[in-house]
Order: sequence, then C-alpha cells, then structure tokens
Amino acid sequence: MASRPPEANIALLIDADNASPDHLDEVLLVLGELGTINVRRAYGNWQKPALKGWGQHSTRHSIIPVQQFDVVKGKFATDMRMTIDAMDLLYRGHVDGFGIMSSDSDFLPLAQRIREDGLPIYGFGTEKTPISFQNSCTRFFDVAALAQASLNEHNPGNADSRAIDDELVEVLGAAWKASKRDDEGYASLAEVGQRAKAVSSFSVRNYGFSRLTDLIKSVPQFDVKTADGGGLMVRRLR
Repeated sequence: MASRPPEANIALLIDADNASPDHLDEVLLVLGELGTINVRRAYGNWQKPALKGWGQHSTRHSIIPVQQFDVVKGKFATDMRMTIDAMDLLYRGHVDGFGIMSSDSDFLPLAQRIREDGLPIYGFGTEKTPISFQNSCTRFFDVAALAQASLNEHNPGNADSRAIDDELVEVLGAAWKASKRDDEGYASLAEVGQRAKAVSSFSVRNYGFSRLTDLIKSVPQFDVKTADGGGLMVRRLR
C-alpha cells in the first residue's frame, strides 16, 4: 500500500494588534485544510486591555502568546518581532508555508521574501487590508467573508454573500478565456478555478461561499452545465 504524503507544516503568526480573535476559528479551519498548523504564535503587548480577548482563544487553540513591549511610542515593535521570527523559521527549513493574520501592510516585504524562497504565504485580514499586501500573498482571505461562508454552509436557507463585483467577473472571465474550451465555448470548471487561484486576492470564501460551483452559479455572466462524464463545465455569456 502506498504511503500517504506528509502534510505541509504550516506556521501561523498572528499580529494581535491588527487582528480580531473573533475570526480565529475560520482561519484555523482554512489553514487546517492546507496542512498541519504546528507553529501557532500571537504577538502583542499583552498588558494592553484591547488584547484581553485573545487570552481565552490562545488557551483553547494552543497558541503561544509572544510578549512584545512598546519600547518606543509610534514604533511597531510587534511587526519587527514577527518578521524576525518568520525569517528564523524560514531559514531553519522546517516550515512548508506561512499564515499571517493581520490587516497591516507592513508585512508586504515579508510576504514577498517568503514567496521568493518558493513557500506559500496565506494572508488573513479585513476587506480594508491594503491591496498591496493582499496581492503579495499566495492567497488572501477576507476574515469576515470566511465567517459568512461558514454561516451559509450551516444555514443554507439564510445564505448571504458579498456582492458580485466587476473584479470577480474579470478574474473569472480571464481564467475562462485562458482555459481550454469546446466548440460551444464551455471550459472545465476545475481548470477555470485553478487559473483563477493564480490571482492571490481570489478566494471562493471571500464571497461567502465554500465551493466554486455555488459561487459561479450566482454570477449571471456565466452558465454552468454538467458534462457527459459528470464534470462541470462553465461558459461566459457576456
């Protein structure tokens, strides 16, 4: 019997000053699908009352709180400590990918450096996260949309989703155009999905869905059908 390939070793580093513990469950769920989260650290000045909410979550999810005092006012010591630790993990060579939970654009150089070494970096932040950091990640996830996707999955009758915007139509349209199409203009939905993932800001969960099939069926510019072999095919209508 062939042995199963080892799961990717993922390091999750949390900028507690710029992330909410309310979305931690969804972040762990997504990263858990990508590998095993063996490194779990949250950084911040834990003397701040604003970070009190992280205490219970850190204990429940076995997250190591890393204390970083505000040495100089206005200087982001937490960001620097996270970056140093990330580079240390990178050079040790025992990590296969990184998750960065923050809405701070200061981690843009770190994301770029990690990707230069060929490792994936998964960003988690709010929709207000600067687009420069979003696009520097292998994939970026909107934490509020992740929570909505989880809610929709458990309560399909009350499903709500992020509005379909021009950017989504453009991403899916470009992926469809680059895919192999039949005489009727239909392309494999699986191939379209893989090509769409090349755009780091694209994630099905960012639109409140857990499956690409459900997302693309909600976009009126596309038509989905089932092929003779059972696979799903998609065609752009306009």
